[in-house]
Amino acid sequence: MTRTRRTHHWRGVVAVALLAAALGVLFKRPLIVLAAAVGVGFAVYPHLRTPPDVSLAVDRRLGERDPSPGESVTVTVTVTNVGESWLPDLRLIDGVPAMLTVVDGTARHAATLRPGESTTFSYTVAAEHGAHRFRPLTAIARDVSGEHEVELEVEAVDEIECLRAPSEPPVAGATDPYPGQVLTDASGAGIEFDHTREYRPGDARSRIDWRQLAKTGSLTTLEFRQERSVAVTVCVDARPVAYRGRPGEPHAISHSVAAARELLEAIWALDERGGLTTLGGSDCWLPPGRGSAHADRARQLLLSHPSLSPQPPEDPSPDGSDGADDSDDQFDRLRTRLDRDAQLFLLTPLADDAVVAFALELAATGRSVTVVSPDVTGEDSPGERLATVERRNRIDRLRRGDVRVVDWDPTNRLRKSVATARKRWQR
Repeated sequence: MTRTRRTHHWRGVVAVALLAAALGVLFKRPLIVLAAAVGVGFAVYPHLRTPPDVSLAVDRRLGERDPSPGESVTVTVTVTNVGESWLPDLRLIDGVPAMLTVVDGTARHAATLRPGESTTFSYTVAAEHGAHRFRPLTAIARDVSGEHEVELEVEAVDEIECLRAPSEPPVAGATDPYPGQVLTDASGAGIEFDHTREYRPGDARSRIDWRQLAKTGSLTTLEFRQERSVAVTVCVDARPVAYRGRPGEPHAISHSVAAARELLEAIWALDERGGLTTLGGSDCWLPPGRGSAHADRARQLLLSHPSLSPQPPEDPSPDGSDGADDSDDQFDRLRTRLDRDAQLFLLTPLADDAVVAFALELAATGRSVTVVSPDVTGEDSPGERLATVERRNRIDRLRRGDVRVVDWDPTNRLRKSVATARKRWQR
């Protein structure tokens, strides 16, 4: 996006110059008349020029792309003037992720760039848990007179992933019995004995009941309960109501995006099929799958899909309502996409009752639902304490409805919260 505007720095100069000229003539002071003429010239000059043609390229280098929480990360930004115009007054503001804090240096810079020249500046941010996308760099260029100002955003896609790669899958056992595998009512080849039946020509030798043959002389075939792979979908609640967080800390969606990445990596580590979707914003749907190309696609969606933006939407609903109708449409769409035996990880701060009702409905239809809820509530004000109580009540309601809940404190590792939840499930 490029915006051009006039600064009106020379506003009033013409009036002052004409007044000075009149006084010079009145009092017969040639020097005052000459000075007035110079002032008029300065005032007219900006109107004879056109705004600068600004074309920039940005290269952002990160000292560490996957740091530990609290670790300092140096960001080095190089901006090159790839246009034909001289930029005598160029102001740069890098798009620091909303949830990261600059602890050293500054993300602002000023320079003068001729065509082909570059300028470099650096600053340091403190890493926070989550996946943090850099926003576009903002550039403001003025011409020599300072009258014309061009503002534009220059995209440079970069991300800091403050995630701990698990040494073991953190979600093993989080769904029943574990991600991607369910026992069916159908019988055949499998691992769990179901019943025996009369031998049929063509039955595999490994399924013949040899003990029964030795004992009675009759051929029977062993049948087992079949085990098959099912889809595991990770869903991030990215509705406007989910953009909640403690002051100065990452909001719930930032934590949920980080958890989604960790859960998907764990699912693929088990050689199962994992998919990604969202509630809220524009449609985001990646059907469950596996393989490096599929994983790369999911990672790219987590990085760049507009529904997972670190910035909340400016206008959640066109009519200014709470967006309930839109949420219903999103719930309906996801419901139709999930198979009857699907397994779902729903990542949500549980900020309203609608998402609770949706999870309970899915569970009631036989789908395996595990809610992973980052706790971003606080205790500093009556409103925060009320939100804490409401969230606790929603968790209790889900558990009474036999929906598994991982109550996750984002200051701790997700695997620790999953382990705590599993102890509750095994009681």
